[in-house]
Amino acid sequence: MAVSSHQPIAAIATAPGRGGIGVVRISGPDLAPIVIRLFDQALTPRHAHYLPFRDAQGEPIDAGIVLFFPAPHSYTGEDVLELQGHGGPAVMRRLLDRCLEAGREFGLRHAQPGEFTQRAFLNDRLDLAQAEAVADLIDASSEAAARSAMASLSGAFSDRVNTLNDRIVHLRMLVEATLDFPEEEIDFLEKYQARSTLDDIRKHLNDLVQQARQGMILREGMHVVLAGQPNVGKSSLLNALAGDEVAIVTPIAGTTRDKVVQQIHIQGVPLHIVDTAGLRETEDTVESIGIARTWAEIERANVIIHLKDARDPAGELDAAIKQRLPARTPVLEVHNKIDLLNASQQTAASSINPSFDQAGTSSQDAFVMSVLGISAKTGAGLDELRHKLLEIAGWNPGAESPWLARERHLVALRNAAEHLELADEHASQADNVLDLFAEELRLAHEDLCAITGQFTSDDLLGEIFSSFCIGK
Repeated sequence: MAVSSHQPIAAIATAPGRGGIGVVRISGPDLAPIVIRLFDQALTPRHAHYLPFRDAQGEPIDAGIVLFFPAPHSYTGEDVLELQGHGGPAVMRRLLDRCLEAGREFGLRHAQPGEFTQRAFLNDRLDLAQAEAVADLIDASSEAAARSAMASLSGAFSDRVNTLNDRIVHLRMLVEATLDFPEEEIDFLEKYQARSTLDDIRKHLNDLVQQARQGMILREGMHVVLAGQPNVGKSSLLNALAGDEVAIVTPIAGTTRDKVVQQIHIQGVPLHIVDTAGLRETEDTVESIGIARTWAEIERANVIIHLKDARDPAGELDAAIKQRLPARTPVLEVHNKIDLLNASQQTAASSINPSFDQAGTSSQDAFVMSVLGISAKTGAGLDELRHKLLEIAGWNPGAESPWLARERHLVALRNAAEHLELADEHASQADNVLDLFAEELRLAHEDLCAITGQFTSDDLLGEIFSSFCIGK
């Protein structure tokens, strides 16, 4: 985002489409001249004014509420002007065009994606983790995710990171002071109880890593692909998990020709369930395209549900499918249609071991984690399937993260933990290599600072904020 942070910017701040209210937002270092140009009067700070919105010729565009927030007491830390009118797309476009026209000589331009929040970060209104939480709150797909995103925005995650950083900085200060006066021959580790302090920091950091992992699961969820030969009930299972008729179900094999994606939530965790074309040999051109797309989805999956017909789970086609599944991806082998089994078959099915089964872990076979019997028609076994999906995700309901986290947060935390482990190794050596001890503390400190944005490259900032919507 190689744009000037000194120019005023404007954008529609509400979602595209029709609505009762729409908002045009302007932010900049000095908006007083633009306010006068638009309304021929100054505005009382933080006071709601009901005013007409007129074009350059004085013709009415709309009428609504105008709010002026002078710097630094605004979302961005700059002057912010918000025009709230009727939320029709045509009205919002005309109102934005009028603002850009009125502010052109003052450098007003259209905002880039995420630029309002980027300015809030650059002006110290938010740290980077809080800024990311703004986008996460907008994108939250469950109540649990929304609560956790709001906790991140209020600073719960950042406070934990900053507390650890303060303790590391204090330890660095002591060890580096010792390095500056080597003639004192002070046994630093003993005098300042550095080892026990480091152990406690590492313990709290490991707890933070576990919470971050929970927060990342809650934010990103899992990509779950339903795979199997035709007519084993993949679409029926998708409908049963979704609680709605989202996929067509018929007795005719090969009904599904393209993927059907549905997001569901289990205990607040988002799962992206993908129903795919049945896997078999075919000369049908359209079905062949669907099967090729199925294998492409399987390669991208976080977990694969290999669905089989419980009446014949050991068929040659299922064996061939299993052999081709990627060995690196966890597989749940699910036997569907147990409601159609006869008495002897039901007895055999009831002996299916629902615990982890890692028998198929060779490079040739898929990593089959469990074998379950279900009925997509009656719902039998679906609760166990949901439990297994959460288990594979690593979700612990009793340890729900109070905040959301991203992959980059988890990487930074893990890197910091590795540096603190190395610091502990240096401290345990007989000659107490304090310079190496201090260096590992410094690197751990930098990793944690990258989470909140104290040490962050411009490239990373551009990547983060460009993923925001325009107007936020």
